[in-house]
Amino acid sequence: MITWMQRHKKYLIITIWISTIAFVGAGFVGWGQYSYGDKAGAIAKVGNVEITMGELQKSYSRLYSQYAQMFQGNFDEERAKQFGLQRQALAQLTQQALVLNLAKEYDLKISDKELLDEIKTQKYFFKDGVFNKEVYKTTLSRNRLSMKEYENDVRKQLLIEKVLKLFPVKTNSNEEQILITLMSIADKINYKVLDSSSIKVTATDNDLKKFWEDKKENFKTEITYDIEYIKHTPVNKTYSDEEIKSYYNDNKTHFKANDGKILTLEKAKADIISELNAKASKKSALKNYIAYKKNKLDKNIKIKLITLSSKNNPFNDVVLTKVASLSLVSPYLKPILVNGVYYTIKLIKVNQSKIKSFDEVKAEILPIYKNQKAKEELISLAKKESKNFVGKTTDFITNQDALKLEELSLYDANEFLVSLFKTNKRRGYIQLKSGKIVLYNILEQKLLKSSNKDLKDISNSIANLKSGIFNEGLIKKLQQKYKTEIFIEGL
Repeated sequence: MITWMQRHKKYLIITIWISTIAFVGAGFVGWGQYSYGDKAGAIAKVGNVEITMGELQKSYSRLYSQYAQMFQGNFDEERAKQFGLQRQALAQLTQQALVLNLAKEYDLKISDKELLDEIKTQKYFFKDGVFNKEVYKTTLSRNRLSMKEYENDVRKQLLIEKVLKLFPVKTNSNEEQILITLMSIADKINYKVLDSSSIKVTATDNDLKKFWEDKKENFKTEITYDIEYIKHTPVNKTYSDEEIKSYYNDNKTHFKANDGKILTLEKAKADIISELNAKASKKSALKNYIAYKKNKLDKNIKIKLITLSSKNNPFNDVVLTKVASLSLVSPYLKPILVNGVYYTIKLIKVNQSKIKSFDEVKAEILPIYKNQKAKEELISLAKKESKNFVGKTTDFITNQDALKLEELSLYDANEFLVSLFKTNKRRGYIQLKSGKIVLYNILEQKLLKSSNKDLKDISNSIANLKSGIFNEGLIKKLQQKYKTEIFIEGL
């Protein structure tokens, strides 16, 4: 069986995390309470590279679209949670940031010409077969992206590719012959698909209580925090022409057009005033923060009291994470920016989690119990039927023939074939991530002839395989070199 090849299957495709611009044309998918433009502070930092909430949302959306295609549209938010899509999205961004740190260390950059050459090859922006600037602007606007954001993403992709191209990978004929032999093995099988839709599970209170007793540590109330907070009023001042001009002269590089050129004083004026107000707002918030700590806060400034938790969070997850790190000995959180407004927070009390009673969790554990029992009964049925079942018989198939398994979705069929060509059992069953079980019986096996096209594909697969192995080793080395900090809980 093709055990070695299947074990390393993930390397046969260039690692997904290199693709930073596939968001365009895929459509945006978000989750939870976040909006696409929410970039209030970094949610992670890798070395000297920060990761924003906006970047995480885009990474999540790209992954969601890829899975939706694999599942042929049969994919939703619930399944996304089961697959841990948020964690996968963050993992891709942290891997990307590791390589970007290496690029910075070696002073690698992407020129404006390299950027433009890449953008002009992207068919999203073609009209009548050629790149069109108006189509470019319209497409980005439709995908809720600014030119600056998109071009930054493209620069990152090109920079990552430039780093990885420093380590070329070559193949040899012996490797090709080994893989040709492995990939030419074909099986004729009889198979049958089982799912839990036909299994009915009933549950008494005694069944549920026993289930709860074994797992009650998993059913706890969440930790909550009693806090006081001050919402600082943003500063909105009128500045003299001299103040604006002086700030512009000291900070010209802050004010650039989409093409990277520095804006004139007149064109940058609104942005200059915005920056001056932001600096003044921060200064005012810090002043009130010090007064709050010294119990000398102006009486006109209102202090509000709430109980903060993941379910009751008027701020964002970054704030919740920072509050969780406070203590009653050091209860004050410095002014933190949330959606353009500074907040100062004081921890009053930590309400620890406790085990919920059976009556509190009964409705919550019922579907969990039924789902687990259905899986157990399905496995029991599979063990029984696998010994003597009659299903659908295929022609000779390889691990590339997922489309020929008509009883399964494309994603399930690929997963099944990966496991089938790893097993050393002639007859048995294979559990899929979707919850289905496939009974199989290998009837015959033979070696297929390879075409010239197959040889070329195999050569490319070996190169991608070796590149993938090298890239994984590179990432592990970079993880030791650059510190990764995650500022958001639950991922």
